[in-house]
Amino acid sequence: MNALRQYSADALAEFEREARQRYEEYRAMGLSLNMARGKPAPEQLDMSDPLFDLTRADCGVKAADGTDCRNYGLLCGLDEMRSLFGEIMGADRDNVIACGCSSLNIMFDYISQCCTHGVDGGEPWLFCKDRKMIALVPGYDRHFKVAEHFGFDFVCVPMTKTGPDMDQLEEAVKDPSVKGMFCVPKYSNPDGCTFSEETVRRLASMKTAAADFRVIWDLAYTVHDLYDDDRDELANVFEIAKRYGTEDRFIAVASTSKITFAGAGISAVAASDANIAAIRKRMTTQIIGYDKINQLKHAYFYKNLDDIRAQMRRHAVFLRPKFETVLRTLDEELSGLGVAEWSKPKGGYFISLDVTTGSAKYVEELCRDCGVTLTPVGATWPRGKDPEDKNIRLAPSYPSVEEIGLAAKIIAVSVRLAACRALKENA
Repeated sequence: MNALRQYSADALAEFEREARQRYEEYRAMGLSLNMARGKPAPEQLDMSDPLFDLTRADCGVKAADGTDCRNYGLLCGLDEMRSLFGEIMGADRDNVIACGCSSLNIMFDYISQCCTHGVDGGEPWLFCKDRKMIALVPGYDRHFKVAEHFGFDFVCVPMTKTGPDMDQLEEAVKDPSVKGMFCVPKYSNPDGCTFSEETVRRLASMKTAAADFRVIWDLAYTVHDLYDDDRDELANVFEIAKRYGTEDRFIAVASTSKITFAGAGISAVAASDANIAAIRKRMTTQIIGYDKINQLKHAYFYKNLDDIRAQMRRHAVFLRPKFETVLRTLDEELSGLGVAEWSKPKGGYFISLDVTTGSAKYVEELCRDCGVTLTPVGATWPRGKDPEDKNIRLAPSYPSVEEIGLAAKIIAVSVRLAACRALKENA
């Protein structure tokens, strides 16, 4: 196809007429398709149903060290779960705490602790009147909301295909009021990129004006590969940080939320000796211990990283055709028109779609009128405001392949219509 902006007025009008006709046919179907959030599909959740059926005869009630999991004890979780997460996160077992089902809760608690009690006995972040957080854009809305909850302003740094724009980031952290950043370093939300080893090295070695600068290293998709023989590899941040004496800078979190049950899995935090000691000290006041019975059940099924990889290959059987359907449809419908760009991730749960500047909300509106619910436009920016109104996060995981195929066509024709409107307005 020729770039749409090169079309004559008559050719553009015919292009729009055909797109509008297709759109009206879709709208007449009365669909209801939801692509708003990256939820596992029921078939994926079904794979972990055997966890429900575990009995005392199967896994007993005692952890590997003999602790009765029905009783108090093991503040940091079962050793076997700490070891498993250590493999997943690239950390020693002693530097891991196995927690409840929510890594978001771990992140919230950590930022809360920094705000009220400071880092390593330093000034509480709430005392920093103009405190700021780096916002990688497009990024993860729940990360932004945690920072917003604690009153942070944002310094936006754009994402590239190898991670954040490190030149801009290194400049931003020269401001002592910039206290930290959240990131998803493997299969980032929403664009699916993985930080290069050079990016990880620069994050570990960069000079920050704030001595208490912290990076929340959210490994939400670290084992969520779509292609077992062609997966992205993420450098071990803890090993690299040790070379520069910055291991205290990174707080890593992960969970089994998209490995077993999204609402009833296990989460974990991995960090340096000093950070684990500080987190553990806070936990002695906060909680007696997390659900060890659930940890025991998970440990029964997943004893090492190989077991986790096997489970993720089973997930990929369901996820891969959905992603491929969306990407194939976007290629067929939009390639060569010059009206959209999209990521092609090798894993994770999202595809990032950039449409004509100023058109994303209109695309969302068109899709909604056709019965396709998208992630609210703006969610990939702080406070829900995309300054260019162009980014849309696509979540292909939950609907069926057939539904995804239809939704992708509706999205594509909506992008076509929105581009036509933008061209006419700017003519």
